[in-house]
Amino acid sequence: MKIVVPSNPADAAGLMTAAIRDDNPVVFMFHKGIQGLPWMAKNRRSVGPVPEGEHVVEIGKAAVAREGADVTVVTLSLSVHHALDVAEDLADDGTDVEVIDLRSLVPLDTEAILESVSKTGRLVIVDEDYQSFGLSGEITARIAEHDPSMLKTPIERVANPDVPIPYARPLEYAALPTPARIKEAILKQVNR
Repeated sequence: MKIVVPSNPADAAGLMTAAIRDDNPVVFMFHKGIQGLPWMAKNRRSVGPVPEGEHVVEIGKAAVAREGADVTVVTLSLSVHHALDVAEDLADDGTDVEVIDLRSLVPLDTEAILESVSKTGRLVIVDEDYQSFGLSGEITARIAEHDPSMLKTPIERVANPDVPIPYARPLEYAALPTPARIKEAILKQVNR
């Protein structure tokens, strides 16, 4: 089974085409926060053109959403937009953040993650799931199994705490990986 999680319209179209053509079962997850639903606040990055004609995005191939040299942020879906917003904000202060958009959970593009982390030496994993037993733990394990000495600082994980997600909007936002929490984790990585 494969699992894809696009962050933008072009990837959604390309991954849907790839999923339809794939002989394996593919779970297609598309965050409500980037679907353009009229009652939800939109991030300016979640709206964009879709290439015309044949457009296929390879399942299991991450994308570098933003090049950087100081710290790597690995994430997917709506959190890609949050990470890019934070990266732009921090660039004004001299922190160069690389953002990796995973685009799929299964298969996980470990090579893209390792390549970026070996360049920056710092890693922040942002996942809108529970911190325990999830994507952030799996990525951390893969770094540890490959070469933990590539890290200059311990890995930061920005995920939901292990509590039920509250229904009230202010409490929900307190649990979710918000731009403020992402920024705090990045600044901790670069000791600022």
